[in-house]
Amino acid sequence: MRGLIEAGVYAPPEIVAYDVRAEAVQSLADKLNIRAANDRQAAVQDAEAVLVAVKPQDMKTALEPLRDTLTSAQTLISIAPGITTKQIEDSFSQPVPCIRVMPNTPALVGQGAAVICLGTHAEEKHRELAHRIFGAVGTAVDISEKLMDAVTGLSGSGPAYVYVFIEALSDAGVKMGLPRNVATQLAAQTVLGGAQMVLQTGQHPGVLKDLVASPGGTTIAGLHVLEQNAFRGAVMDAVQAATERASELG
Repeated sequence: MRGLIEAGVYAPPEIVAYDVRAEAVQSLADKLNIRAANDRQAAVQDAEAVLVAVKPQDMKTALEPLRDTLTSAQTLISIAPGITTKQIEDSFSQPVPCIRVMPNTPALVGQGAAVICLGTHAEEKHRELAHRIFGAVGTAVDISEKLMDAVTGLSGSGPAYVYVFIEALSDAGVKMGLPRNVATQLAAQTVLGGAQMVLQTGQHPGVLKDLVASPGGTTIAGLHVLEQNAFRGAVMDAVQAATERASELG
């Protein structure tokens, strides 16, 4: 919501929030000058887009009161992993355009990676709406719904893997004698810089890796240890496990 406001996509009075915890909504309303609703129906009344941000196991409970409320003139956007657009569409008594989105937490700092897929009743104008919303807090791309669980395992869960890697780099720096604050700053900036190199140059990560790893040098020695410890395989297994879990949640 903060990103949408800062990007000028919506003005604070145009945003209405509802949560089962009234104090959480009121806190947001006080911070962002948005409107707080007392119930779901009031929150979605006259809304252009309805963003449902609940866990998969809470989706049915969240949507039941809206069965006869939402109309085909509105757009429902779900960020719940594993829940298909068909499952969401079946929750309403009339055709409601539904969109699934898998964002990730770096959206909080305007660097999110969101993937979008359309339901049966959604059209190009609904896709554009979703891109306008999630493009305001990072990057948004389209994909087939059958691949959404894989997206959940990769970019949805991926920030946690990156944080573990940054922490490990920082721990290694401390082990080698660096102050913790310096080690963490260097580790985080190294990950950020490496990511920007991939995105801005368009080169394959393997090519960029080879540019760092000079013959007989320090980097290739370190890469050898990563290979010995199945670093790549562990990352691939993590993405696979998260993908399979997303499918189970659905």
